[in-house]
Formats: sequence, structure tokens, C-alpha cells
Amino acid sequence: MKVLVIWRLLTVGGVNAGWRNRSIYFKKHGIDTEFLYTTDHGGLHIMQDIAPVYLTKDDQEIIGIIRDNHYDAIIVVDTGKAFKWLQKANYQGPVIVEARTPELIKLKPHLRNFRGIEPETIIVPSQYQKRLVSILTDDIPINVIYNGVDTSFFHALPTDTIDFENAPILPKDKKIIGWIGRLDKRKNWEMLMEVAKIIKSEREDIEFWLIGGAQSIQREEFAAKWLEEGLTDIIKWFPFIPYQQMPHVYAKIRHSGGCTLATTKTESFGNTFIESMVCGVPVVASKMMPITELVTHGETGLLFRGQNVEDAVKQLYGILDNPESFQQMSKAAIECVHEKFAIQKVAREYIDLLKKIGGMTKGTKGEVDSP
Repeated sequence: MKVLVIWRLLTVGGVNAGWRNRSIYFKKHGIDTEFLYTTDHGGLHIMQDIAPVYLTKDDQEIIGIIRDNHYDAIIVVDTGKAFKWLQKANYQGPVIVEARTPELIKLKPHLRNFRGIEPETIIVPSQYQKRLVSILTDDIPINVIYNGVDTSFFHALPTDTIDFENAPILPKDKKIIGWIGRLDKRKNWEMLMEVAKIIKSEREDIEFWLIGGAQSIQREEFAAKWLEEGLTDIIKWFPFIPYQQMPHVYAKIRHSGGCTLATTKTESFGNTFIESMVCGVPVVASKMMPITELVTHGETGLLFRGQNVEDAVKQLYGILDNPESFQQMSKAAIECVHEKFAIQKVAREYIDLLKKIGGMTKGTKGEVDSP
């Protein structure tokens, strides 16, 4: 079986990290995955050794790729233009839509007009996202399939295997709070700065690692504020860390007795949450869906109220200042991910759906059980 995944943005974010993991697992089970992107935002290094990647904005080239490669199924991820390409290529196979954008106004254009294409199903990565998508469509089945993490790649590294020589360098006698993601409004880096300002005024034993943002739209705005607020000593910024180094980044955070912090305003899933957890690093984040589907307060991390900065600081201290609780959460986080989000579990659900849809007659709709 050969499938094509179409998405506009070749980023270092959760969508591509999730598809990287899926495609590796698919390959082991006889499904070849190819990827078509229109814009590279620094994510090529994640995918290029995993599966064939097409990167082009040329309509005729894209139509040729679809027409000539005889795909058994095509998966369209938040790319409204793709339905025009499928139509012009006269693609007759099954089409699956993935709805990943967690903001209604930005998601709507990708689900508004399928140009005569009849998607078999819409796949979403959380129950929260299913509720969102159900507002925009009522005649296509919606299946929840969580993102999965490759537990052979992301896991709690033994101390003697951690790469302490490469950046970020672990300082002595400091606990690390990791903040991982793009620098944009939704990820809410401004709240990170407010948290850091409070902690800087109260303590000297904590350091933040900001991982990412090399090609983010608010990179310059962040850099200016970072300097203006005098936070370069407490927030260490690493705009680009190779994906292959991330297990070592999480390992250093865990080794320090630290945690990860998410200040995001909304998510459809959150890959960094499960990556952090499976590496034994507890998560501190806002108490909202779908984060509550991933992180259990008091067991695998701690959740703060809304975007409340003071409560976020309190929850961070709750992990950093309680070594026994940290160890319990670290162990529980690893177990949780293996049970709910291991790639072999969630990718199996996707494979079952693909095979079910692939065996259907055209025009028949099908739905599998949600996790």
C-alpha cells in the first residue's frame, strides 16, 4: 500500500513529528508513505531520511505527482488547495482529511470546500479537536487517533549515555525548565517571560531552556523583548536543535530534576507533551482541553489555571522543590505514554482504518472506534 500525505508546511512541529513516527511504523507493516509540502519552514531534516519528500508550489508538478504515482490513499492535512489538485489529477482513490489546526477561524478554510471530492473520514488527534471539527461538518465521520511517539527513540536515557558535550550545556546546581516550540502568539512566549521574571526575582537555582523558533514569525519580536527585559541570563535560547538530539535535551532536563513548561493558549494535541513525559520529564501546562487528555494533574505533571502566571510559578515549584514527587511523576509519565501514546498502539489504529477504507467500494463511509 502506498499513501501520500499532503500538508502545506514542512515545520519542526508536532504534525510532522507525528507523521515521522507513523511513517516509520507504517513501513514495517507494508505501507509506504510519501509527503508533499509547499513550503519548508526548517523541517526537512526531520523527514528526509524517513520517506520520500516532495517540496513544490508548482500546481502542474503537484498534479503530476498525484496522477503518476498511483497512490492507494491520499491524506490531506489542513490544506484546502489540495482538493483542487486532486480534482485536476482526476484522483479516484480514497481521501482522508486530517484536521489539526486548533483555531476555528483558521481551520474553516480547509474544511469549507472539498471541490467534489468526498472524504471517507476526518481524522483528529484529540477529543477536543473532534468537538471543534464537528462545528464545521456534520456529514463526514470523525475519528480520534492520538499522535504517537516512537518509544525506541524517545525514552529515559541512562546517565552514562547522555550527550553532555553538545548544546544545550547543563549548568551546575541549576534545575532546568524546558520550553519547546515556535515563537508565536498561540504558543504564548510572552507568558514564559512573565514566569521567568518572577522566578528570577525569587531564585538563582533555575534556568529556562527555550528550544526552537529559528524560523518563527515572532522571532525578532521575541529577541528584542528578551534583551529589553534583561532575561538573557535566566532564559537560554537555542533556536535550532536537531530533532535527533531532542532525547538528550529531555534527558538533561530530567537529570537536573527539572520539567517542561507549556504556556500555549490552545492545542489540537501537543507532541512535546508526550515526548517529554516518555523521557521521564513531568509537564507543567494550562488546565484545558486537550492538555487534560495528555497530562494528569498530580500524576504525570501539574496544571495551572488558565494563563495565570502566579499559579504557573507555584506549579513549577511544586515539581522542582519536591524530589520525591518528581521521581513519582517521572515514572508515572513514562508508564502513561507507553500505555496510551506509544506509536505501535496509535499507528495500528491508523493502519486498521486505512485498510478498512482501502477495501471499501467508492462512496462508502466508515468509522472505527475512537480511543
